[in-house]
Amino acid sequence: MIIDKKLLDQVTAEAQASPRLRMNYNFHETLDAPAQRLLNALEPGTVLPIHRHMHTAETYVVLRGRLNVDFYNEDRQVTAHYELDPTKGAYGVNIPRGQWHTIEVLCSGTVIFEVKDGPYMPLAPADILE
Repeated sequence: MIIDKKLLDQVTAEAQASPRLRMNYNFHETLDAPAQRLLNALEPGTVLPIHRHMHTAETYVVLRGRLNVDFYNEDRQVTAHYELDPTKGAYGVNIPRGQWHTIEVLCSGTVIFEVKDGPYMPLAPADILE
């Protein structure tokens, strides 16, 4: 399968139609796969709480669009801020295992390629920073 404008446009249209304003397109065959590889189309206004993944690091590569990625400490203080914009040479970020983080989508049509270790694990309440 080729990752092209047609596929990005398809996943973006699904994100725009979704109440969550985001949509995954999984390349892994099952949620139990040892590598979770996916496109994640994100629209401004999508809500992603400050969270962490205790079992895996996570890598984002921006295919198009722009977003901010913020790292936090336990006190909800920003410890690092990254603006990802491939037109400015900032293509992606690796988020270490256990790092509190969130994103802010800056423009419509943003799509990232995301990779993390499987299996898929929904966020537990202890992994969301309220």
